[in-house]
Amino acid sequence: MNATGKVFLVDDEPELRQALTRLLTAEGLDVESFGSAPDFLARVTADTTGCLVLDLSMPGLDGLELQERLAATAAKLGIVFLTGHGDIPTSVRAIKAGALDFLTKPVRRDDLLRAVHAALEHASAERASAAAIADLRNRYEQLTPREREVFTHVITGRLNKVIAADLGTSEQTIKVHRARVMEKLAVDSVAGLVRAAQQLGVPPAP
Repeated sequence: MNATGKVFLVDDEPELRQALTRLLTAEGLDVESFGSAPDFLARVTADTTGCLVLDLSMPGLDGLELQERLAATAAKLGIVFLTGHGDIPTSVRAIKAGALDFLTKPVRRDDLLRAVHAALEHASAERASAAAIADLRNRYEQLTPREREVFTHVITGRLNKVIAADLGTSEQTIKVHRARVMEKLAVDSVAGLVRAAQQLGVPPAP
């Protein structure tokens, strides 16, 4: 259990928030608590990352509704539901929507810590993945229109001479474009180009 990061608590019970805050801070975690879903939403930005320990039943906006709203943001949060009113259909709905765990009150210390650390690791991995894709997209933007066109042909697996015939140019020209595409996207194989295309949502040439 060595994951680090911010833990957000959203629960309308002040006593429980205080108890959980004491427990988590004693483990060296940075904790911020909120008494309602709207209060937390007002705090969330595109850079918000960490673990969200979320009560299911709250006045006004409940936990599941908050989970839905967070899905529309760029925040990277590993969500752990904590509730005294859980049932199987609700827990299934929460997990299908992306929650990592669904714990019931009163929660065991070890179960909560395990879930929180797993959520922090998940959020960290999500943030790293998003950063990698953003970097890849920036690299893709550096491709010229012709390089992008060659890119879509290369990922089909066609030979250079076939691509050259399709585009009405020389095989050597295709080799040059292909090399520049691989350099700009920082990949060293066709397989790497295919993975990059999938991450970017770039379809292969017909």
